[in-house]
Parts: sequence; structure tokens; C-alpha cells
Amino acid sequence: MKVTEHINRAKGETLFSFEIVPPQKGRSIQDLYNNIDPLMEFNPPFIDVTTSREEHVYIKKDDGLLERKITRMRPGTVGICAAIKQKYNVDTIPHVLCGGFTREETEYLLVDCHYLGIENVMALRGDAMKHQRYFEPTHGGNCFASELVTQIKDLGEGKYLNEVIESNNNADFCIGVAGYPEKHLEAPSLQTDLKRLKEKINAGADYVVTQMFFNNKAYFDFVEQAREAGITVPIIPGIKPIAVKKHLQLLPQVFSIDMPEDLIKNVEACKDNKEVRKVGIEWAIAQSKELKAAGVPVLHYYSMGKSTNIQKIAKAVF
Repeated sequence: MKVTEHINRAKGETLFSFEIVPPQKGRSIQDLYNNIDPLMEFNPPFIDVTTSREEHVYIKKDDGLLERKITRMRPGTVGICAAIKQKYNVDTIPHVLCGGFTREETEYLLVDCHYLGIENVMALRGDAMKHQRYFEPTHGGNCFASELVTQIKDLGEGKYLNEVIESNNNADFCIGVAGYPEKHLEAPSLQTDLKRLKEKINAGADYVVTQMFFNNKAYFDFVEQAREAGITVPIIPGIKPIAVKKHLQLLPQVFSIDMPEDLIKNVEACKDNKEVRKVGIEWAIAQSKELKAAGVPVLHYYSMGKSTNIQKIAKAVF
């Protein structure tokens, strides 16, 4: 079932969903199941599975020179989506990236999703590689998320890259895109960022999931401005509980977000990360309760493969 159908069927009730990362190469999928199992009691209608882009590794050759190779540390997004869908009878949403994928590779991925009965995808530009200061498009790939959305929508009309196929069973994906309550780190202003978001919606995106935020006012203001810009699709808030003290520096640096002063003070007063984790859970519970009371369609949690804190939050909220 499509995400928008789940939201419509809920008739105003806030749904629970979460996002996971594939296990690293060499790890068992059972590790993933062990973290999903405790969250299934909250009846998530869908689960997101992230996609990692390529990384460069350097292999030392016999002559002492280094050879650059491309690898992916967390492959298998579509396969994991299929396995979770089968095991838990829940809809899964693979993340589809511009970065690291040609348009042909994207088409093959979407065809695989269609074969497997996966009806939802999350269309993202993706981040720059570690050695890049700014995002650089992959040769032969989509440059922007709006272009990726267009490719996905074209597939639903039987428009493949090199042919048009007339069929009564074309892929008809429900497409999610990212929104940034405090603007994307590369955007010169929030209004400019909203224009980019509107372009993704105009290209055919069906819903928005926001980047994490720690001040609900940022989300409420963002939704209000998005509506004023003519964006009418559901806007799902993304929540991430702080878990370690270094998040105070890491999250603002990586995601260009602000931390509320009260949260900073509470985390800085913690003796260890066990106390930080408790503060993060309590803050996320307060955020979630306020958002739920405001009638958000879904509360979407970034679990990053760890479920214990998300479970405690969900128990207090749902």
C-alpha cells in the first residue's frame, strides 16, 4: 500500500514509522531483525531502508603504489526491503539516490522494486562523497532529486530510458522526498530551499519527510511556509533522539541544524552517555507528544539500527 493511502486510512490518527540502515558487509540480517522486532508492537505501516552511496578505498599494490577502488559498505537495500516486507508483512521504502548511480542503474533498481511489489520509494539527491566539499553528480546520473522524481514518474507511464513500453502493469510508485525545516546546508535561504522542494512536488512527489530537528517551532513554521508556497502534500516530521554527547557538535556540523539551549545544557550536565541517552529519549518524547497533539500524519524516527531508545519513546507516545 502507498504511504499516502496509509495516511488517508488513518483518518487523522498519527502513525508510527522508522528508518533503518542496512547492515555492513559481513554482518547478518538477523542483527537488523533483532532491532526491528521490538518496534513492531507499534504497528508501523511502513519502514524506510537507507541506501549508501559508493566510497573510495585505496588498495596497496605489489609495487607500492595505491590503487583506488569503489566499494559500498552497506549494500542490499532492495533485497533487505523485500526480506522485511516478507517477514513482517509491512510496506518498505527503499531510498533511491542520485549520487553514486547512473540513470540506467536507477532504472534497474526501480524495475526490481516493481517486480517485488514495493510501491513506495524515497527519492534523494544524496550527500557529497567524503573527499568532496560539495556534491558532484555521478556521470550519467541524475543531478537533482527533482530529476530523479521525473525519472520515477516516467517509469509509471511506461517511459523507460531507451524505449516506451505499453503495459497495464506499469510501476506506479508513491514518491517521498526530503524537506529541511532549517533549510538544506547548501541553500542560500529557506525560501530558496522551498522553491527547490516545490520543484520536486511539481515533478510528481507525493509526500515529504523532514530532516531531523530539535525545536518543533522549526517544523511548524516550515509547514506553514510550505503551504503558503503551494505545497499541499503530507509533510512528515523526522525525529532523532540524541544518544551521545558528541552529537552536540556532530549533528549541527553535518546537518546544519540548531540545538535548543535547554537541550544543550541538559546534555552538557550529563556525566556519561548513559545519561545523555536518557535526556535524548525524554526530549524526543516531549517533541513527539506535541507533534502528535498537533495532528501530524506520521512520526518518523531515525533509528540508525538501534531500537531501544525508539521503543521507549514510542511506548510513551503511542
